[in-house]
Amino acid sequence: MVVLQLHYHQWLQPKNYNGFFLSQYSNTPKMGRPSTIMCSQSSPTRTQRIMKSISVGSEVGGAGGVSSYSALKRLDQIWTNICSTETVNKPPQVVTTVCGPFTRSEVSGKSVDDFDVVVCGGTLGIFIATALCAKGLTVGIVERNILQGREQEWNISRKELLELVEVGILDEDAIEQAIAAEFNPNRCGFEEKGDIWVKDILNIGISPAKLLEIMKERFKSLGGIILEGCNVSSICVYDDAAVLQLSEEKMLSSRLVIDAMGNLSPITRQIREGRKPDGVCLVVGSCARGFTNNTTSDVIYSNSTVTKIGQADVQLFWEAFPAGSGPMDRTTYMFTYMNPHPGCPTLEDLLESYWELMPNYQGVTLEDLEIMRVVYGIFPTYRDSPLPPAFDRILQFGDASGIQSPVSFGGFGSLTRHLGRLSTGICEAIEGNFLDSNSLALLNPYLPNLSASWLFQKAMSAKQQPDVSPSFINELLHANFQSMEKLGDPVLRPFLQDVIQFGPLVKTLGLVMLTKPQIIPSIFKQVGVPVLIDWSGHFVMLGYYTFLSTFVDPLVRPSIEMFPSKIKFQWKRYLDSWKYGAGLDYKL
Repeated sequence: MVVLQLHYHQWLQPKNYNGFFLSQYSNTPKMGRPSTIMCSQSSPTRTQRIMKSISVGSEVGGAGGVSSYSALKRLDQIWTNICSTETVNKPPQVVTTVCGPFTRSEVSGKSVDDFDVVVCGGTLGIFIATALCAKGLTVGIVERNILQGREQEWNISRKELLELVEVGILDEDAIEQAIAAEFNPNRCGFEEKGDIWVKDILNIGISPAKLLEIMKERFKSLGGIILEGCNVSSICVYDDAAVLQLSEEKMLSSRLVIDAMGNLSPITRQIREGRKPDGVCLVVGSCARGFTNNTTSDVIYSNSTVTKIGQADVQLFWEAFPAGSGPMDRTTYMFTYMNPHPGCPTLEDLLESYWELMPNYQGVTLEDLEIMRVVYGIFPTYRDSPLPPAFDRILQFGDASGIQSPVSFGGFGSLTRHLGRLSTGICEAIEGNFLDSNSLALLNPYLPNLSASWLFQKAMSAKQQPDVSPSFINELLHANFQSMEKLGDPVLRPFLQDVIQFGPLVKTLGLVMLTKPQIIPSIFKQVGVPVLIDWSGHFVMLGYYTFLSTFVDPLVRPSIEMFPSKIKFQWKRYLDSWKYGAGLDYKL
């Protein structure tokens, strides 16, 4: 798993909460280990004491743009509301559809700028915006804050990063400038059952601050316009344009709006009608100085069985990466999967456990560490992902579309893999004026390999099952990883980079059933028969898409250019969905 992206963009609220909240770099004294403290107003928690000691810089947009103890409490309140809500609270209606064409007489006296594409949300949106600009479209970005990256690195593999070069929005020299750290090897391990070591998996730390600075210059050089410090209060979709209201005097008219505001964007919330997420990953962690053993990384690691935090059973996992800010600086994440329900631990509960457990995990003492940043976030996911557009002229992109893996939530890696497909498809949709919701839905199609990942998320979520061993999750994961290691890189490497393929999946499941047949009854108890039945359908479709992409695609593709324009657009999207839905876009 890689903990990367979730843009929580409270579009219409006075405060912008962005998925991760990270404190800014601070030369603070080393933190000693206080005695156990009860949570009360007069007795601050260890988390509060640590976070209060770290100075917080200015807020920026995107994932990890804001951080403070008060921001943690606000996010915890949002999380508590999600867990406790029994009825659906209808979200604000941001988008409205208006019959007829847009006429300037309706907005007399107001300034209206025209674009081919307006991208809402710049932290990840700038990548698709730049790709479209490079194809000759007029593109604007609307960003609530200043468009700049956070201090904490994004971890990614070089193979994924080079997709940005292939798309043509960066060159290799620019990528090298943005690399803050590089390290090998990378470990996967589960409860002292033996470690699996790999190379070149999430082994690069990219500086978002540097990368976004480079991307801004590239975007502007292509003629792109960035509107920083702007809020969009509403969008009206006409027959010929989508009109965004920025302020009483300022409006934008666009042929297409791209929603790049993350999982909880207001448009996404309106489409989903405010319903609860089907699954959530809670993440806490820190970046600290003082690690003497700091040359390797942990992609996923577990050193304990299911445990209880607050009222809930949780299976805790770890990640750890060297940080680019110094040779002794290291980021460690602790995360867990769960379904939102009353009694789920808060982020502060998890952070309290983190301070107790992290030193043993990393073989350090808290007194010897200088805490520079505190990391925390909520990553919701929905089973009906990617999210099909519900309106003409509005397309969800990145985390807002739900295209990231429900296991890794690797939004940046998912973006790089799909950027070429999406930028080409969007450009063709605009050129052909195929901007109705049905046509745009072909750009966010059903992907069976993404849906098949849901089984792994459910298997890694702790459940109160008296007849399932507390060590079952670790046993299952170890059996799977051990089998993939035996089957070699063609099986293990795609999985570690969020790509599920039919052949490798069949081989892995077959080997697990042959070598660990005693684990099968516990799988049924852990995930439940309905989930397994649902997953079986996606598994069959994964095989079907593999067949279509392997055998039907070569027969159809040579004839596509002879089709009428709209049918040609549709068939190109079908071929893309077969290829990406089968994971065949991935090559070793």
